[in-house]
Parts: sequence; C-alpha cells; structure tokens
Amino acid sequence: MIKQMEVEELVRLKGQGKTLFHREGQELEFKEQFNLAALADYFRDFAAFANNRGGYLIHGIKDKPRIRAGMSEKSIEQFEKVDPEKISGYLLEIFSADIRWEQALFEIDDIKLGVFKIFEAQLKPVIAKKDEGKDQSIRNGEIYFRYGGRTQKIQAAELENIINKRVEQNNQHWLDLMSKIGSAGPQNAAILDTEKALIEKDDARVLVLDEDLAHKLKFIKEGEFVEKEGAAALKLVGDVVPIDQVEVVKHVRENLTKAYPLAALEVVTEVQKHLPQAKQGEVWKVIAENNLKNNLDYSAYNFRSKKQEDRYKKEGVLPSAIPSIYNKSAVDFIVRVLKKNK
Repeated sequence: MIKQMEVEELVRLKGQGKTLFHREGQELEFKEQFNLAALADYFRDFAAFANNRGGYLIHGIKDKPRIRAGMSEKSIEQFEKVDPEKISGYLLEIFSADIRWEQALFEIDDIKLGVFKIFEAQLKPVIAKKDEGKDQSIRNGEIYFRYGGRTQKIQAAELENIINKRVEQNNQHWLDLMSKIGSAGPQNAAILDTEKALIEKDDARVLVLDEDLAHKLKFIKEGEFVEKEGAAALKLVGDVVPIDQVEVVKHVRENLTKAYPLAALEVVTEVQKHLPQAKQGEVWKVIAENNLKNNLDYSAYNFRSKKQEDRYKKEGVLPSAIPSIYNKSAVDFIVRVLKKNK
C-alpha cells in the first residue's frame, strides 16, 4: 500500500517556495493530469520503471515551474474509474512479464494527486509483445528503461546487465538445488514434479498427488506447524539424515574488482576520454543525483571485510570511508547524462 508520507516526501516543496524540491529521475515521473486515453503512455513508463528499480508516476504536478497544481475534477473522475483487474489484464496482454503496481489518490495541502507505484520486475526484461497506443508509443519487441528523468528504449549496456543477472539467478537456483541434494545425499532425494503431480525417485513413482493439490503444496516440519484453515501441506516427520555427503561447490560471487574495475577517480578519467571538458564535480553530481552508488548495475561497495558486509546487509549501516567501485556501464551512463545536459 502506498503511504501518505512517501508521497509527501516526493512532492516536498523547496524551502518556503512553491516549486518542488525533487526533480524527475530514475524512480520518479510527474504528469499534470490523468487521462484514460493516454494509458499506453503510462504503461510505457510502467515497463521502464519495472525494468529498472521501480518508481512513482504522480499526476497533478504542473511543469515549468514544477508546482503542485492538483488534478482537475475530470482528471480525478477518470483516475477513480481505473479498474485494477482490467489494467493488470491489459499489461499482461501488452508485456512479456508481470508488472506489479499500486494506485492511490492523496490530498495534500487541499489539492489531490493521483499516484501509481510500480515495483521492480522479478523477471526482467519486460518486453512489449504488441503495438499499442494512438501513435504506437509502445511497439512490439521494444524494451523500455528509465534513464534519469525520462523513459526510452533500453541501451545495450543496461540490457546486457539484465541478461547477465538473469543467467546468474538461474545458475544460483540450480546451485541451491544441488546444495540441498548434496546435503541429503542423492540416494535420499526425490523430485516433486508439480506439473506431472507426482514425486519420483530414480525410475520409480513414490507418490502420485492430486493435480490441484500439487500446485498448492507447502512443506511444514513437525513442531513448526501453525494451523491455517484451507492450507494444503505435507508434514515432514523428523530430519533427513544423509548416509553419504556429497561435496557441493557453492557459487562464489565474481571477484568485485573484475566486475567493477574502476575506482572513483578512474571513472572521471574514463568519462573525460569521451568528454574532455567534463569536470570532476559534474561526474560526482551525476552519480549522486542518480543514486549510482546504490545500484549494482553500475557500482558496488568495496568492503574491507566480510564482517563489514554482513553488518551492512543486516542493519543497513554503511561503515565510514567504504569506497565505491564502478563498471564500464557507469561510465556510459554518466557520459549520456552529461551529453544530454549540455
């Protein structure tokens, strides 16, 4: 659920003035009014946010100067007509993967703002499957991505990152599965095939399940069961004790310095190879405004020890003086932004 305080921060005013503090960026887009006829344009932004890190689409913000104007009565009426079930259905028809989103209407300082929150896609890239929109703003086969404050077709560097991450996730799933088989011992392992609705071991069928039940199953260890009416489950009694241990080599994350070979000052040098006039301060500004330090597509923290990294993952507290290191995609991104600004 979208929280009021989230929206209030996104439309916060600058000082005592009327203009907004925040500008449009990778995770934020403003529209003056909402119009059902423009759904294809909004869907394009939905896909772009989903392919990046998610974001907000806020209606009721005027451009030049960027102020809280609020939505008109007609705009509010159309916004409230949005049927989440129908919109989700349209999105599934148009794009290759599920796009998760929420919608809410907020009143802030006596004006109303219509807000869509789009979540990062679990399965990327989200690809357009058909042409859509009055001017075909969505085209079959295109992939949209959020760059700075705009939506556009994805560039090679970002698409390559998405593909590499998808391959890595798939490999990790296999490694996790093999690790579990290794812990139990292959002679103690069986496969639950939810498509065929049966449990198999070697060439033998151990248990045939009702097809509907197979898709709903949850496994619950004895002593950890909390009754919930209607929940389908198999109870596991006791622990699986392996007879033989099979050594499984777990996936080791690629060496950071190989994945992110550039120190901060080296990033400046690489940028200046493309844009000799670029200043160090301009590079730092692009990094800060686009939050590149917290985006693994472009950079990573180079922790001095595993203890530091574990603490950061657990508590979200970044130790002082931890440097960020960057990849070539970060350089390409910074160059594009600086060229656009100039």
